[in-house]
Amino acid sequence: MLPIYVINNFGQFNHLIHRALRDLDLDAVLVPNSTPAARIGEECRGIILGGGPDITRAGNCAEYLNLGLPVLGICLGLHIIATKYGGSVHPGQSGGYGPVEVEICEHNDILSGYPHQVTVWASHADEVTRIPDGFTLLARSGVCGAEAIAKPDRHIYGLQWHPEVSHTFEGNRVFLNFDSIIRENS
Repeated sequence: MLPIYVINNFGQFNHLIHRALRDLDLDAVLVPNSTPAARIGEECRGIILGGGPDITRAGNCAEYLNLGLPVLGICLGLHIIATKYGGSVHPGQSGGYGPVEVEICEHNDILSGYPHQVTVWASHADEVTRIPDGFTLLARSGVCGAEAIAKPDRHIYGLQWHPEVSHTFEGNRVFLNFDSIIRENS
């Protein structure tokens, strides 16, 4: 079985995403965002777009969204997804990294099994301010109206928060749900 590729967008937690997957016995490989899209499409079964400092350093990530593979975007990965499909990303009002109470609006697919409210850890230096057409709002908070979005028919999901950090409530559930989505759609 092919691995899940974790795309390194120079964020401080990309290695934690990779480690979280490996700790769940999910085969994963951390690859640079400069990897050609054709190679990504041939060598993996799903893509996680990791976080990073700035969308201008997102390399080939927008091209990876054209491969027809399931995609999970985390923080900057969410912003790449939103801008690629016509949404908007702007600086957030609350800025820094810390705990956020999130309301889960849709409990299917990527957020399956979560309660109505969870505490997560997120950075809101930048955030999605307009969800792209055809996407569904999955979660929101008092500081961000789009904490999670999805285009379920294409198996594309984005989270503002970091499921890979221990402070996020049951963050591993996101990765297990993503693995299930990949398996069901392979």
